[in-house]
Order: sequence, then C-alpha cells, then structure tokens
Amino acid sequence: MLTYELDDATGDLPRSRGPLRQKFLTNPTFWLGVVIFLGLLFFCFAGPMLDGANPLTIHLGDAAQPPSAKWPFGTDALGRNELTRLMYGGRLMLLIGFVSAVSATVLGLGAGLVSGFYGGSVDRVLSWTMDVISSVPQLVPLLLFEVLVGTSPTTMIVVVAATSWPFVGRPIRAEVMSFRTREFVMAAKSLGANGRRIILRHLLPNLWPSLLTSVSTCFGTAVLIIATASFLGFNLPPPYPDWGSMIAQGMSGLYDGYWWLIAFPGACLVLLQVALNFMADAVRDSFDSKWGVGL
Repeated sequence: MLTYELDDATGDLPRSRGPLRQKFLTNPTFWLGVVIFLGLLFFCFAGPMLDGANPLTIHLGDAAQPPSAKWPFGTDALGRNELTRLMYGGRLMLLIGFVSAVSATVLGLGAGLVSGFYGGSVDRVLSWTMDVISSVPQLVPLLLFEVLVGTSPTTMIVVVAATSWPFVGRPIRAEVMSFRTREFVMAAKSLGANGRRIILRHLLPNLWPSLLTSVSTCFGTAVLIIATASFLGFNLPPPYPDWGSMIAQGMSGLYDGYWWLIAFPGACLVLLQVALNFMADAVRDSFDSKWGVGL
C-alpha cells in the first residue's frame, strides 16, 4: 500500500513512500532493454568513428559477398560494405524518430492536461480532434506530404509528430480526469491553489511514468513508419541509406540467395522495437497507470 503526504502549508505535490523506485531500478526487463538500446546507439553513432570506412565506397571485385571475416555483414550488389551502411543508415532514422517522439509527447501532454483538467467545451473539441487524427493511418499523410513537398527529415518529423500526439493525449487525458477528483488535488484547491499550480505541481509529476511509456512507444512507432515509407520508395535523399531502403534494395537479391541484405537491417529494426518495448513494459509494471494517491 502506497501512502502520500500533502504539505498543507505549501500545497506541494504528494510524495510517494512506497518502494516504487527500488522496484523500477531492479527490474531486469528494463535493464535488458537499456543494454540493447544503448548497444544500438553505440553501433550507429560510435561505430562509424571506430570503423572509419565510407558507406559510399564501391568494391566491384567484392560485389554481393556473403558475411565473412573481411566483410562481417557482407556487401551489396555494388560491393558496398553492409556493416558501414547499417551504421550510417541508423543514425538519421534514430534522430528523426527521437525528435518526432519527443515532439508528439509534448503536444499530447499539453492537450491531455488541458482537456482532462478543464473539461467542458475544451475537452469536447480536443477529444474530437484526437479522435479524428487517430482514425487516419499515420503512413497515409506522411506519403501524401512527401509527394507534395518532397522527402526530407523535417517533413518526416512534422508529419509523424502531428499524427502521433493523440496517442499520447488520450491516455494522459484519462489519467488527469482520474487525478482531479483525488484527495491531493481537492486539498490543493481548498488551499487556494489555482489551475496552473495544480497542473504543474500536482498532476504533472504524477504523469511521468505514462510519459516515459509514451516516448518509448512513439519512438518505436516513428521509426517503423519511416522505415515503411522508405521501403515503399519514399526514402531520404541520397547519398546515405536508411534501414528501410536497405531492406527494399535487398528484396531484389533475395531470390538470388543474398539473404544478408535483408537480414541485418531487419534485425536492427527488430532489436530496436524489442528494446523500446522492454523499457516501456518495465515502466508499466513498476509504475501502474493508477500509481497515484490511494493505490
């Protein structure tokens, strides 16, 4: 049973006395996800500096070579080093995915807080907006904008964030609606705290487990959407590759037995999703969505 205190003199936020922090930090699933995720970050950002190779270099004499001691991840039809291409290909995808996830989380957090706390016509308008946006498959507006204005990192970030924030805002709204009737919020109101103080000092600190989960989920979804768009031919401008376009290019060689052209970029995408899911599941397990007062 978790218990909380409310400072009647200052109206500060409720403080947990339960062993949540210990339970979270000792969760092996969380640390497994962290290790995999940090390994991918090291592979994509530090790997090129250690490898020193150029992903654009062509070795025609070693074209379509399977994995070996010389070429650990093999080469493509032009003799380009797949290991180096994987490292560089993940950089931009991870950056775009992270910026998109953070942007969507910020937008969804703001909308969820305002909608859930104030209710009324504001809630109806924001809820209707979230329902409309979330009913449209995210890949459709991304492909539409890339046809109209061209493919660029900025386009991907804006469209993915603009179509992802309702998936953050809706659960935040539900939690805020639950919290606003709890004892610590009612006590803050009785002490004269205004809406801005209640949101910043009482509601927001209780929402951070949901925000961690939302960032992880949005990050993984954003990378998958970008990879899918690249697979369909709407990839980032050359010269550098991304994992989705590498899989698309490898499809043509699959019937010739060039399995490594698909296996390794596909494995990178799978590992990223596994790592993010592990971390999100650990947060949900350690901090239940109703971990606030009275849990």
